[in-house]
Amino acid sequence: MAKAARVDRPTKKSEYEIRFASVSAQRGWMDLRATVLGPLADAWDFLTRTPLERTPTNYPLKGALQRVSRGGKEFDRWQHKPTLRGDARIWFYVDGNVVYLEQVHTHHPNQTK
Repeated sequence: MAKAARVDRPTKKSEYEIRFASVSAQRGWMDLRATVLGPLADAWDFLTRTPLERTPTNYPLKGALQRVSRGGKEFDRWQHKPTLRGDARIWFYVDGNVVYLEQVHTHHPNQTK
């Protein structure tokens, strides 16, 4: 029997859609998925429901990393930590009801050390 097609989780109208903003973010997501699957599922839920909520594990970046330009528009760049103690980081920005994963790091990125 052939492998069955995967069913993606549907989003509610009040939820945000998540998309990759780069190929490297997609690769990083797959790497992170292989190492912290449970916390990544929690990160997915958080980012689809409340990506702009400030918490100890979700906040806008500052300084030179604060803004990102895409398609001639400027956006605030946010950082989400899938685990409180881990080094993994997800950098994203929000445009309308879409969360764009810009960079996904399995280890603490050098730019924020």
